[in-house]
Amino acid sequence: MKLFVVPTPVGNLDDMTFRAIEVLKKVDFILAEDTRTSAVLLKHFDIKNTLIAHHKFNEHKGLQPIIERLLAGQTGAVISDAGTPGISDPGFLIVRACIEHNIPVECLPGATAFVPALVNAGLPMDRFCFEGFLPQKKGRQTRLQQLKFETRTIILYESPYRVVKTLTQLAEILGQNRKASVSREISKLYNETINGSLADIIAHFVQKQPKGEFVLVIAGANVKHAELDESSSEEDE
Repeated sequence: MKLFVVPTPVGNLDDMTFRAIEVLKKVDFILAEDTRTSAVLLKHFDIKNTLIAHHKFNEHKGLQPIIERLLAGQTGAVISDAGTPGISDPGFLIVRACIEHNIPVECLPGATAFVPALVNAGLPMDRFCFEGFLPQKKGRQTRLQQLKFETRTIILYESPYRVVKTLTQLAEILGQNRKASVSREISKLYNETINGSLADIIAHFVQKQPKGEFVLVIAGANVKHAELDESSSEEDE
């Protein structure tokens, strides 16, 4: 009786760990965000196991049957399309449910897209905040305004369809000269990291059509400036 949280490569399949392969071969079943995508991965490593679809559209209603299987003594693994489950992917609900039912959970170390992007950025790494995907509509402006005063390095995920819009909104609120770094297609053949000001990076992707999945790393606010801006906002209220 145990649930393994197993990271999978964000790009290059050679980033898969030996231990991850061993675990996926031994468990009784594998929960996969997209069974078609995961089937390709499992075939590559000759992993012949039962795949169960476990994604944001069915993870609530499918929770109880999974818990019952684990309580009956089976072992399971949860994987996402890429990276570590639970980090902007399904995984949190099943882990929480296991803890509530005293089912052991073990997360294997492995790929997470924001770590190489943060290192590539050349921005302070001692303290940072991971924001994942910004809200697409409701709450988006509020979240962006909150980031204006964030002094830690900020990490965001974004799709190629919204990355220029998001960068533009960040520049409007944080300032065009705020230092940033954008990494795309991490660990893949055409991986790319662009460093510079928000204005520089926007100009780059206006000229070059964005492709792939993006990680945005933005410098935190200068502490003195953030305090002054926050004080001014309070006075205005």
